[in-house]
Amino acid sequence: MAISISKHEVQYNTHDEYTVHFYDDVVFTQVTRSPSVVDDWISEIERIHRRRLHCLIVGLDVEWRPSFSRQQNPVATLQLCVGRRCLIFQIIHARRIPQSLANFLSDEDYTFVGVGIDGDVKKLENNYGLQVFRTVDLRPLAAEDLEIEGLRFAGLKALSWEVLEKEVNKPRNITLSAWDTRVLTPAQVLYACLDAFIAFEIGRVLSANDV
Repeated sequence: MAISISKHEVQYNTHDEYTVHFYDDVVFTQVTRSPSVVDDWISEIERIHRRRLHCLIVGLDVEWRPSFSRQQNPVATLQLCVGRRCLIFQIIHARRIPQSLANFLSDEDYTFVGVGIDGDVKKLENNYGLQVFRTVDLRPLAAEDLEIEGLRFAGLKALSWEVLEKEVNKPRNITLSAWDTRVLTPAQVLYACLDAFIAFEIGRVLSANDV
């Protein structure tokens, strides 16, 4: 399978940088708990896509440490992806939530896409007071577009295969790993990046911003 990850040396300790290869796509990925890095990432995205901000699609996903009791743990990471750029914000370790992120998520022109995204968005609001204005769940969108009713209940793995014709592995040991750790493993970064990137790609292919 043509999926891999490589880490880059960086000058500052504010973030880590990775390149994720997903078949023919190369995704530049930043992992950070720094609000200023989030500011810079959002500014860069809005600069690159300034001519189509009125119809911007953003892949969104969150991760948290699994809980085996009634009380769920808070969101540990927020992943955002636009084009070939992905941000993994370790929100649980951030000293504050940057206003740029709140503004980005609540922008009425931006369409945030994901699998079961409404649950993720609700958790973000409950844990951190962040509101996402416009969301599209990719499952019903794919089911209607491909005329496959079962996709309404599918996961990202099945959607990736049906929509993109690309296979992705989602190891259970990574799904259930300690997402609130201060240093994510390359396997966690790869998993988190692909969740957001594949969501973006499916949203782009299915024109989620037209919904």
